[in-house]
Amino acid sequence: MEEMCHFIDGARVSGRSGRFSDVFNPATGEVCARVPLADADELDRAVETAREAQPFWAAQNPQRRARVMMRFVQLLNRDMDKLAEALSREHGKTLADAKGDVIRGLEVAEFCIGAPHLLKGEFTDSAGPAIDMYSMRQPLGVVAGITPFNFPAMIPMWKMCPALVCGNAFILKPSERAPSVPLMLAELMREAGLPDGLLQVVNGDKTVVDAIIAHPDIAAIGFVGSTPVAQYIYGHGCMAGKRVQCFGGAKNHMVIMPDADLDSAVEALVGAGYGAAGERCMAISVAVPVGDATAEALRARLIPRIEALRVGPYTAGDEVDLGPVVTNTAKERILGLVESGVTQGADLIVDGRNFSLQGYENGFFVGPCLFDNVTPEMNIYREEIFGPVLSMVRAGNYHDALRLVAGNPYGNGTAIFTRDGDTARDFASRINVGMVGVNVPIPVPLAYHTFGGWKLSAFGDLNQHGPDAFKFYTKTKTVTSRWPSGAKEGAQFAIPTMG
Repeated sequence: MEEMCHFIDGARVSGRSGRFSDVFNPATGEVCARVPLADADELDRAVETAREAQPFWAAQNPQRRARVMMRFVQLLNRDMDKLAEALSREHGKTLADAKGDVIRGLEVAEFCIGAPHLLKGEFTDSAGPAIDMYSMRQPLGVVAGITPFNFPAMIPMWKMCPALVCGNAFILKPSERAPSVPLMLAELMREAGLPDGLLQVVNGDKTVVDAIIAHPDIAAIGFVGSTPVAQYIYGHGCMAGKRVQCFGGAKNHMVIMPDADLDSAVEALVGAGYGAAGERCMAISVAVPVGDATAEALRARLIPRIEALRVGPYTAGDEVDLGPVVTNTAKERILGLVESGVTQGADLIVDGRNFSLQGYENGFFVGPCLFDNVTPEMNIYREEIFGPVLSMVRAGNYHDALRLVAGNPYGNGTAIFTRDGDTARDFASRINVGMVGVNVPIPVPLAYHTFGGWKLSAFGDLNQHGPDAFKFYTKTKTVTSRWPSGAKEGAQFAIPTMG
C-alpha cells in the first residue's frame, strides 16, 4: 500500500506524527493509500521554512514571478492526463470532469501571469504643494489555504497561484481524502522554477487546522468547505488577528419559468444536479418550476432522462455520466437524507437508493434520486445533501419563486431559465445570491472575475480568484512624499490639508 507524504522545502517528506488516514478508491471501496496527519510541530517546520524563503521571493519583480506561472501552465497541460487519472482514482469523478477540475485551476494560473499589471499601485502627482502620493501592494508574508476533497486540483490552484505570484509563501492543507493531486501540483510548481520552501503541502485533519489558525507567523487563511467549519475557521482566525476568507455550503436553486425551453432546462438540470455525483458547491439541488403546468411538463421530461443516466467507475471513460461519492460515510449520510424526504412526505419519483453495480458492489455508489412536491420545511431542502439528489419545489408564480430563493439561508449560486429578458434582468438584479446564471445552470465565473457567495455561503469581504485574490493576498501601503526647496517652514499644529 502506498504511503503518502508531505511536501516541505521542495521535496516529499514522511510524516512524523505517527497518525495516518486511509485514502479510498471510491469505485471499489478499497484502501489505496495512507496519508500522514501532521501535528503542530510538523506545521512549525513548514512555516519556518516558508518564512525564511519568502523575503527573497517577495524581492523578485512581479514579471519574474509571473514567468513561473507561465511555465506552470505549460506543465499542467503536459501532465493533464496524469493529473486527471490520479484525481479520478481518489475522488471518483469521471475523467472528463477531472480534466475540467484541472483546467479551471489552470485558468487561474493563466490569469496570474498578468501579475505585473494587477500589482501596479497608484500615483498622484502634486497631491499638494510639492507633494506626491503613491500606493504600492506588498505581500502579506506566509499565508495558508485549507481546501476540500471535491476539487483537489482547482481550489488549491485558486488559492496558491494568486498567493505565490503576489510574493507570499503558501502553506496548503488539502483534504486528506484526495491528497495525491496537491502533491503533484507542488512538484510541478517546483519544476516550473518556484524556489524551494515557498509552497508547502501539509496533510492533516483538525489538529493541523487548529495549528494553522493559532500560528503567529501565518498572516492569512483561505478556506473552502462546509458552512460550520467555515464559521469556525473565520471566527477563530479573525480572533487570532489574521486576514480570513471562508467559503461554505450551498443550496442552489434553478427557477424554470413557463416560457423556458424545457428541453434545454432538463439537460441543464441533469448536468448541474448529477455531475460529479452532486459533490459540487455549485451543483443545482433544487428545481423551482413556476406553475403546475410547468412542473408537470418538467417532471415528465426529467424522469426518463434521469433514469437513463449511466453510473459507474471512472475507468469506463465516456460510457459513464457520474461516479461514486467520496466515502462510505458520505453515502450513508446521503441515503439517510433521502429516507428523511420519504418520511416527511416528499414524492420520491426516481429512487436510486438500491443502486448496485456488478463487480463494484463495495463501491460508494448512490443512484440518482429525484423528489417532487418538496417543501422548505423538509430536511432534504434545508440541508446541503452533496449527493446525486434533485428536489422539485413548486412555485405558484414568479414572485413565489423569487421569495423562495431569497429566503434560503445560503446564497452561493442560482439560475433562471426563461426566454423573457425583463424577467431575467429583474431576477438577476433583485436576488440576494452571489453568482447568478441566466439560462446557465452552473454560473461559475471565469478566472478574471471573482467567485463568491453571499449569506451563509461565504465569510469575509473578498472573493476567490480574479482581482479580489490580488487584494486579499496583498496589503496596501501609501506613501506621501515631499522634497521641499527654499525657506524652512515652522511647525504646523493643525491637521495637514492639501488645499
